[in-house]
Amino acid sequence: MFEQGGSRRIANAPAYVRSDRGVHPNAVAGAIGILAVAISVAFGPGAAGLLGAGLALLMLAIATIDARSFLIPDSLNIAGVMLGIANAAVLGQGDLAVLTEAVLRAVLVAAAFLGLRLAYARLRRRQGMGLGDVKLAAVAGAWLDWPVLPIAIEIAALSALMIYGLRRYLLGHRLRPNVRLPFGLFFAPAIWIGWLLQTTVLRGW
Repeated sequence: MFEQGGSRRIANAPAYVRSDRGVHPNAVAGAIGILAVAISVAFGPGAAGLLGAGLALLMLAIATIDARSFLIPDSLNIAGVMLGIANAAVLGQGDLAVLTEAVLRAVLVAAAFLGLRLAYARLRRRQGMGLGDVKLAAVAGAWLDWPVLPIAIEIAALSALMIYGLRRYLLGHRLRPNVRLPFGLFFAPAIWIGWLLQTTVLRGW
């Protein structure tokens, strides 16, 4: 499981963002942000593209902060949910049913993640998922349709495992089943990728 995207910093957690050599991470994050905004505006129709650009910047901020501190600020998660509801309002042209569905998805997906967190804690007697990740799941629910949600979650989980395995291999370290990973670092970008897929190749599903 992944620990911890939630409410406190993990002591002695591995650093996933470094600035001691090469290109500074802030420069990389800035370049990624500009590219993601440009893609969002280019592929998102009208106001939806601008909202998608806002999602891209929020998810980039969450990923960067979680990578550095294993912490996802509540303010960013709240902003993500509110922006998702605004996106539903734009796409649904004020249709109350579309807004209700977006809110319902946010609640149900967050509840599912919370249930997973509680079940893991009960079975393993330790926390495996931060509350910040649970709240980030609400962002995913607000933005992504039901068929796209599992795609985004799978992208996040697989990318986390692949990067962890590659990192351990390059460092010459053995794999450990109880490693702590900043899941928001992978889940946040996956939400934006899911939105992009939903807006382009999966439109009309």
